[in-house]
Amino acid sequence: MITVGMDYHVLPGKQRDFEEKFNAVLTALRGAPGHNDSKLFRDVGDDCSYLIISDWSDENAFGEFVRSQAFRDVTNWGKEQILSDRPRHKVYKH
Repeated sequence: MITVGMDYHVLPGKQRDFEEKFNAVLTALRGAPGHNDSKLFRDVGDDCSYLIISDWSDENAFGEFVRSQAFRDVTNWGKEQILSDRPRHKVYKH
């Protein structure tokens, strides 16, 4: 199993849009092969800073998801309209 930490920083005023999109992505993730669970957290010191913690059966399953068209579509939308900085991902292997 692996856990992926995904750090995102959104433009001020775009927090609700980001949270709503996460909920839509979470619905899609529930059907993704190898996906176990994902949660969204907001930084109490910076309400534009978010962390998504996502558990996967293995790194290949996560890789398949990030190479999917659905993931590309949502990340392109984020780059163009929501994010203030490039997202950062870190994989933690158990």
